[in-house]
Amino acid sequence: MNFEEHAAKPLLGKHGILTPQGWLAITPEDAEAAARALGACVVKAQVPTGKRGKAGGIKLAATPAEAAAHTKSIIGMSIDGWPVEKVLVEQQLPFVRELYAAILNDSASKGPMLLFSGLGGMDVEEAAAKDPTAMRRVAIAIEKGLGAEQAREAVAGLGLDTVADKLVDTLLALYAAYRALDAELIEINPLVVTEGGNIVALDCKLTLDDSATYRQAEIAAKASPEKQTVLEAKAAAAGLRYIELGGSVGVLANGAGLTMTTMDVIAHYGGTPANFLEIGGEAYTKAKTALSILLENPNVKSLLVNFCGAFARTDVMAEGVIAAWQDLKPDIPIFFTIHGTGEDEAVKLVKERLAIEPFDLMDDAVKAAVAAASGRITA
Repeated sequence: MNFEEHAAKPLLGKHGILTPQGWLAITPEDAEAAARALGACVVKAQVPTGKRGKAGGIKLAATPAEAAAHTKSIIGMSIDGWPVEKVLVEQQLPFVRELYAAILNDSASKGPMLLFSGLGGMDVEEAAAKDPTAMRRVAIAIEKGLGAEQAREAVAGLGLDTVADKLVDTLLALYAAYRALDAELIEINPLVVTEGGNIVALDCKLTLDDSATYRQAEIAAKASPEKQTVLEAKAAAAGLRYIELGGSVGVLANGAGLTMTTMDVIAHYGGTPANFLEIGGEAYTKAKTALSILLENPNVKSLLVNFCGAFARTDVMAEGVIAAWQDLKPDIPIFFTIHGTGEDEAVKLVKERLAIEPFDLMDDAVKAAVAAASGRITA
């Protein structure tokens, strides 16, 4: 779940992190009224993506009329594929230093990671690329959390001694928000030191773990809608877990873990998966819908079916796929690898009904599907 800035900042405020005063506006008149109350302000496009400033979606306004004009020019823009339908009108805060801070899930350390830099603003990524030491990385032990000493070490030696205590408090609050919100990422860029010596979040990027929706129902309702392709929207309406990718090997497997593993193995053998499509016990009733959606992607040149049954029987899943395949009659090659509960019956079904020999090893099935998609062999 991704959140636009106007929805993310109040969540920071609940954890004691300072943010500027602002109002959401959907018309130039709204923005003009907000600017009258705020004075000099910033008009910011509200979309769940970065690089808004470089795209022209963030503009300074000295007067209410200027705020209205900027709003008129920003609403209707498209930034990274997202249409701009509203803006955040926020007070301008004079500052003396821009910083960067984030807490995110780190796959390398298998836990949370604090990122902090004495450089902030639109070019922080470029600066960090030129000077790897510009971005400080602090691995956090999940069982202990972020400690004050770790936070203090992250800000030390950057000419921030006069506000070090406030910065430490802000970083600890940021971690507390990360844990409380089940976040995957909370990024503040820029985090500024104001002329009055306060630490204020001028922006916030927030991503929450989809699996925690049941714990964050109230917050999740404020998340931005997912940007979906036509096929993804069709699959979601049918209750299917489908993600469209750019490859040529179609994937149909049961269980998210097995599906992702299958995609990894496809990449390992030089192929590119065309989709993520997980289907389990419901394959018997939803296989035709799932296959129809998968096959609507013209890039799919071969299909790999990988079933591994534990509680769900593979023969039941295979029956659904076979019936759908015979009904739809696709003209691409299909490859099966089946293991687990009911595999003998499933393999027999595939042989008898489709005259196809399933592969004993997943690797061999993947190699065949990749080769077929590349045109090196035919079904």
